[in-house]
Parts: sequence; structure tokens; C-alpha cells
Amino acid sequence: MLVWFLIALVVLGLAWIRLAPSVPARWHQRPAVAADRDMQGGVLRAVATGPEGLARLDRVARATPRTRVLAGSVTEGMVTYVTRSRVFGFPDYTTAWQDGDTLRIWARLRFGGSDFGVNRDRVDQWLAAIGH
Repeated sequence: MLVWFLIALVVLGLAWIRLAPSVPARWHQRPAVAADRDMQGGVLRAVATGPEGLARLDRVARATPRTRVLAGSVTEGMVTYVTRSRVFGFPDYTTAWQDGDTLRIWARLRFGGSDFGVNRDRVDQWLAAIGH
């Protein structure tokens, strides 16, 4: 009986991860500090891209598997994307905004304490794809 309870608990936990709502008001915001920084659960990047950096990044992000726009747009000057892991559907949130000629990106996890560098790797791949 205990085994079935534990299995049900795991299934419910995975369902919550997959189905938990992503509230734009919580995730579509800028951090207090927006300088380059690697963190245990995410990354901050600031890159001189010129004024079209966000538009170029948006094209790359939208082409990334399992990634969708949560809020914002290039014309608004800030976009937040949700990228889900392949197997369990863990959501990661990436907010990018144009600050003059500087593109600023904040990627972070929602669940857990560490993303094992996943957000850093994705953001660095996106930046490489736009030539930075």
C-alpha cells in the first residue's frame, strides 16, 4: 500500500510541474541587478548587440524546441520565454530586454535549487547564434 501511495505522490508531483500555471506578473520582470553573473539556478547576461539585439534573439528563442513566449514582445522591448525540459517538462524562464545598445538576459529555474548549468548553456547558445 505504501508503494502505491509513493507512486501516486510522484505522479502528482510530476503533474504539478507540467501543469502549474505560469503567471506572467511573476515571471515577466527584470532583476534588481542586470550584470553578467552565473548563479546556481540561472544566469544573467549583458551583451553589447546594438539596438536590434532583442529582435535577433527573439528569432533564435522562438526556434528553440519546447520554448514559447510567456509575455511581452520585441516592440515592447522585453520578452519572457518559457522553455521546458524534454522528459519531465520542468519550466525555465528567460526574460530578455533591450537597454539601449545592450541586450540583457535573465534566465532562471522555477523548481529546485540548481539547474546544472542548463540555463547558462541555453543563453550562451542563443548568444552564439546571434554572433556574441
